[in-house]
Amino acid sequence: MESGSGHIFILSAPSGAGKTTLGRALREKFPHIGYSISHTTRPPRKGETDGEDYYFISRQNFQEGIRSGHWAEWARVHDHYYGTSAAFLDQEISHGHDVLLDIDVQGTRQLLKRYPGSITIFIMPPDLPALRKRLETRGADSPETIKKRLAAAEEEINQRHIYRHIIINDHLPEAITQLCNVIRQYTSPSRPKDPSVS
Repeated sequence: MESGSGHIFILSAPSGAGKTTLGRALREKFPHIGYSISHTTRPPRKGETDGEDYYFISRQNFQEGIRSGHWAEWARVHDHYYGTSAAFLDQEISHGHDVLLDIDVQGTRQLLKRYPGSITIFIMPPDLPALRKRLETRGADSPETIKKRLAAAEEEINQRHIYRHIIINDHLPEAITQLCNVIRQYTSPSRPKDPSVS
């Protein structure tokens, strides 16, 4: 990226590895970092708000965005489309703003083609048995779904080499500290630092 431009931070992890919790902690400690809200064609779930959780758009508009090159990355999941606006990212980094994206490995590969200077961070579970236990403990998935998530996790972990930084989330406070230390390597010294981050 050009000198003086903002940074794109990409956070990826297998389901159950703690990415959502870590991302939330990062945004609390670094409030100057913007968050990229994805666009999707799926209907809103109960409690979701347009423009906060996702931008909910029609399939026709999304497909037009594919044809016009509007998406920095996009994927079709369970017959619904999800994508990140390239115009939004271009605007933010051109104004010197840092942006955090929460996307999967497939999205990361696409995004790196357009923004090769992105700072990529992969969150790892300690091991697959620990990940299985986390998925079972949260009680949100059937045994068959857990089996699929573990297979997907193994596939994602095998692609961790495309990421610049890897953090093992074995002990959450330590993982948060490691993640914040990674972010501090790239944020401008002129920006105010959170005194709680050492």
